Parts: sequence; C-alpha cells; structure tokens
Amino acid sequence: MLSKTQIALALGMAWGMAPATTFAQTPGPVPPTEATTLKDITVTSTRTARTVDSVPNTVTVIPAARIEQEGGRDIKDLFRNELDISVRVAPTRFTAAGSSTGRAGNEGINIRGLEGNQVLMLVDGTRVPGSFSFGAFATGRGDFLELDGIKAVEILRGPTSTQFGSDGLAGAVSFRTLDPSDLLKKGQSFGGFVRSGYATVDRSWRNTAAIAGDNGSWQGLLLVSDRRGHETENRADNDAKNVNRTKPNPVDFNAQYLLGKAIFKIDGNQQIEASVEAQKRTQDTDVYSARAVPPLASTSTLDLDTRDKVERNKLSLAHRYKNLNSSWLHNAETRLYWQDAKVSQYSAEDRNTAADRTRDNHYNTKIVGLSNIMESNFSGAVEQKLSYGFDWNRTEVTGLRDGTVAPFGETFPAKPFPDTTYTVTGAFIQDEIEAGKLSIIPSLRYDHYKLAPSSAGYTGGAVATLSDSAVTPRLGVVWQLDTAFAPYAQFAKGFRAPTPDQVNNGFTNLASGYTSVGNSQLKAERADSFEIGFRGKVQGLRYSFAAFDNSYKDFISQQVVRGTGTAVDPLVFQYINLAKAQIRGAEARAELQIDSNWQATAGVSYTKGDSEVAGVKTPLDTINPMKFLAGVRYDTAAWGARAQFQHHQGKQLDRIAPAATTQFAPGSYHVVDLGVYWKPMPNLTVNANLNNVFDTKYWAWSDVRGLADNTNVKDAYTAPGRNAQVSVRYDF
Repeated sequence: MLSKTQIALALGMAWGMAPATTFAQTPGPVPPTEATTLKDITVTSTRTARTVDSVPNTVTVIPAARIEQEGGRDIKDLFRNELDISVRVAPTRFTAAGSSTGRAGNEGINIRGLEGNQVLMLVDGTRVPGSFSFGAFATGRGDFLELDGIKAVEILRGPTSTQFGSDGLAGAVSFRTLDPSDLLKKGQSFGGFVRSGYATVDRSWRNTAAIAGDNGSWQGLLLVSDRRGHETENRADNDAKNVNRTKPNPVDFNAQYLLGKAIFKIDGNQQIEASVEAQKRTQDTDVYSARAVPPLASTSTLDLDTRDKVERNKLSLAHRYKNLNSSWLHNAETRLYWQDAKVSQYSAEDRNTAADRTRDNHYNTKIVGLSNIMESNFSGAVEQKLSYGFDWNRTEVTGLRDGTVAPFGETFPAKPFPDTTYTVTGAFIQDEIEAGKLSIIPSLRYDHYKLAPSSAGYTGGAVATLSDSAVTPRLGVVWQLDTAFAPYAQFAKGFRAPTPDQVNNGFTNLASGYTSVGNSQLKAERADSFEIGFRGKVQGLRYSFAAFDNSYKDFISQQVVRGTGTAVDPLVFQYINLAKAQIRGAEARAELQIDSNWQATAGVSYTKGDSEVAGVKTPLDTINPMKFLAGVRYDTAAWGARAQFQHHQGKQLDRIAPAATTQFAPGSYHVVDLGVYWKPMPNLTVNANLNNVFDTKYWAWSDVRGLADNTNVKDAYTAPGRNAQVSVRYDF
C-alpha cells in the first residue's frame, strides 16, 4: 500500500483529472483552448446527432486520440479511467475439462453493475457476438475488438432497447471505425499514418499503417495492424510449474486486423459506403498451473497446452441521404451487413497413467441484418425532429464440443445446444421537441424475436421454439434553464431476450448425479430505469451530477429444479426466470479549465445493488466498489503531460453474496499513472506512459469475484505492477 507521503505526492501531482466525462475531451496535442470550444457528439443516445450536454442521460465519448495517448491495448486498458465501467479479466488458470478461469480473455463490459450479454456492444451498428460458457469452454466478447481502427467509443448508461432492441439492459457501448476523412487533412487528396508501439506489461509490439484518398467522387481507406505479445504481468513471485504457481502462465499471442472503406458520392445529397473488417487472434498457453503436485493419482495432469483462436469478418453496405431543403425527408441511412465470428479452443492434456485427452470446442455466430433510420424536421410553434425506422437481423448460432476421452456417458462430437436461428425484427419512432429551453424526447419501439432450433445432430433431448415480443417506451427531458444549471430526467424500459443455450441445452452425467435441460417457457429479462441529473458551466468550470434507480425482473439464472443428486434421481439444472434486482447509484464529475494550457478534472461514482428471490435479498457481486478519479494535464501544440490518480474502495464482506466458503474481499487501493506526448516535428508524435508509478500491489474486485479467501494462489489475481508504454506515429 502507499504511504501517506506517497498519497499526498500523488494527489498533488494528479488533482483533477477524471477522463471520459460528459464534457469535451482534449486528448490530442491541440491546446485545450481550441478543442474545448467543440462539444462531443453522440449518435448512440438517440440514434441522431446530439451533443452530450443535450441528452437526457449519461453518455461519454472516448476519441481515438485519447486511446492512442494512453496506450490502450484492449478494452481493459480502454475503460480503466472510466468511473462506472469495468472489464473482467481473470488469470489464465483454466483446465482441460473442469475450470474455465481466464479462458474467456476480456470477458465483457460492466456498466453500473450489469455485464456480459446484458450490455449491448456495437461496431458501426453491428452487434458484437455474445459470450458463452459451458464447463471449461468459455468465450468472452472483448477479444472480438481491435482498437487500432476505432475513431471514437461511446458509452451510454441505462437501457437501450428503445434505440436498438434486445440486450442493452445496462447500457450500450458503440465503437465507430475510422473514415477516410479522419486521415486526410484539409486540402489533402492522399494521406495516412504509420505507428509503432511497445508495452512492457505483456512485452507486446503493435504496428499499424493506414492510407486514405479522395478524388472528389470517391474516398477510400485501408488500415492494417499487427500486435504480438505474451502473458500480462502481475505482482506474484511463485514460479512453480504446478497448481501452486502464482506468476502468469506463459502465453504467446498474435492479432491481425484489417479495415477497408470505399465511399462513392452519387450527388450532393447521396453517397454509398462499402466497408470490410477482418480480424484474427491466436493465443498459445502453456498452463503450468494445471499440473498436479505429488502424490499423483492416475488422472493427475502432467502437462496442459492450449491453442485458442478468435476470428471476426464483416462486410457492410450503406446508403446515406441528406437534403435539408427537402419538404419532409431530411436525413436517411440504410445499412445492410453480414458478419461471421468464430471461436475455437483446443486443449491437449497429458495425464499420469490415465489416457491422455484433448478438447476441441467451437462456437460460431453468423449474423445478417438490415437497418434503416430516417429523419424529418418540422418548424412551427416548436422545433421538432422526427426519427423513425426499423431493424431486422437473423443470427445463426452453433456450438460443438469435440475431442478424445469424452466424459462418462457422453460421446464426442456433441452439441451443447441445438443449432439455432435467432431472428429479431423491430420498429421505432422518436420525436425530439425543442420548445425554447426545453427539450422533450419521447420514443417508442416494438420488437418481435424468435428462436428456431434445429434438432439435427443434437442429442441433448427435445428442442423447443420460442418467440415473444416487447414494447419499450422512453421519455427524456432536458431543461437548459441556464448555462450554469441544466437539469434533465429520463425514464426508459429495456429487455433482453433469452439466448439459444438458455432455451435449449442438454447434458447428462449420471455418474456424478446431475443433468441439465432446456426451458421453452423462458421470458425476457426486463428493466425499468430512472435517471435524473444536472449539468452546468460557470466560467472555466463545467460539472455534472447524475443519480439512477434501475429495477430488473425475470433475471435468468441456472438453478437446480429437482433431484437428489444420485444416478437414479439426478440433480436437474435448468435456466429459469428467478430473480429481480435493484441497482441504485450516483456519480459526479467536474472539469476546470485553469488557463489556456492547464486543465483539471475529477469524478466519483457509487453504486449499490441487490437481487431478490422469494423475498430474500442478496448483494449483487457484479457491483463494483466506490471509485474516485482525479488528475491534471498540461497541453501545448508541441508537447503535453498528464497525471492521474485513482482511488478504489475495498469490497465490503457484507456486500458479497453468501457462498459455501468465505469469499476474498480485496482492500482499497490507490494507483497513479503518468503520461507525456511530444511533437518534435509537425507530423511526428511520441506518446509515453508510466502506469502504476508506485508499483502498488492490488486486486481489482471485477477480476477476483468468486475467489475463496482461503486460497493459496491469491497473488495470481493481482493487477500489473509498474509498467511502461511508448508509441511513435508519423502522419503524411
């Protein structure tokens, strides 16, 4: 832990910076006096362009320049300075057929206490594949993303079903990729950049090159990147090559990414855009921590080697229309897209005297979709913008478990759930009414979803089709009462449809006395969300405050529904609508523009949540402890520096759900990060970061949830110590 002197020093260096606030950011080398005159624009909150100060909820925007300055390698890095966002990453301590710890990589994004498939993730409007777990086979969502092609990330808090349909119970994270115009300076017809960077935390190199061109009618962009590295460091020191190991297991990974875009301007009002994304990531792990220690049983593991691969390929075609002089249709966009995502996980296990075994698991998601949004502006007693449209997508989800030496009573290959076609159709309408200083934004959406499974090759039992519909209204109000005080409020409903593996699944192990069955009666999870807050600006100070109360019902949970656990009367596991939950919290943010070069910001967030089953309340383990951020930055056109301080409250034992064994509750911790950028010439930029300056040893609650307090491998879950990142970029 830090001493009081170190804390005082850190606060002195770092007072005031809480990045990704609702205010305009100044991540690049442009002095803040130029940049802060522009406000961040969000297209996620209402699916139309509005400033983040004029929406009735909390939205933050992270631009590409900030991602690059802070050396973001993945979404864990990307959101580390967000107040109410976290990403769960467990150490790679999985086994071949038992534990899945760490196998899912960057598992997903947590927004205000909910995570996984309850958070909507989009790349240019296309859904990121969902996560999946079956025993030792576990897939995450974060490894389907590469940050090199991203120009901005928007984080929307609260249900997003009115805008996008199913999945966004907690909120949405929208990743927008680069356009040719983002690489071309004013007057340029050809340009681009090359960039190279190194991170000590995983000894990784990242190299990126991009070019763009514009000849008047056509614009084009091509970006390629390559990243290679190893295991992420921690603060452990046990290097044993067995289950007692706490240092990271050896990892070799490489990731390649390609982004291409072509834009044709049909006339002054219309254009067509074609884009392609191709991503591939492979990871080899030598799982020393799976090796047994003597005395050995016949089935004891002597060695475990794994190879995991993640692929995502996407094509899209979009037509855009804009004519402000039209009598009724002023903006329109229609997008057709196709995406194929694959996860494969191979394990080879050497056992003592028992037969060696392998596992070869696959999870595939193919989606084709069509979306349309139109806008009409009306003038009169009040100004109105009417937006309306539809979304349709069909997803084919398949899974396969294969290998050698199958579990007792099972034969490989086997499907954990039947091949399923999941179709969602939705239509929405929204009115943005501007009555003087008052903005009123009502919206309404209707969705119909259907899960249609195929029994071909599935041996888990009978399969059932499930279909249902949902109506999700939303009402938001923003009152620009005064520059110094602008209150807002929003009520929104949300829903998340069941996944194919929850509706239909089947697995039997009578020797161990359990089985799992599907549930054709599952209902969608539902949300009612209230948020109130206010924003304001007084001279150089900008601030905001938000409070929220989110209620959920029909949470889907896998439970034992009958049985005693014997071969003749096995335990029967089934996904059922069981719990309801309530999550409440508040957050405050402030930004002070001290002068033309100095800027300070600060922020704090607090969340509390419980689930309830049969009248009994239980703390939600996905709730993160209170977090405080503060920092300061100095910017000029030629160079700049920043310092950031983070304080995380310890997890209280009475806020952890009861378990068979006492759970590990990490204490509070403080972390200081430093960063600089330097432009020795107009087209050359050097970024350098020193993270965890004081080499603090700490555990993040999001990464240790479920860890028993009496384990002897706690140090395996520690976060990285002091580490550095540096990158060099040349623009041409």
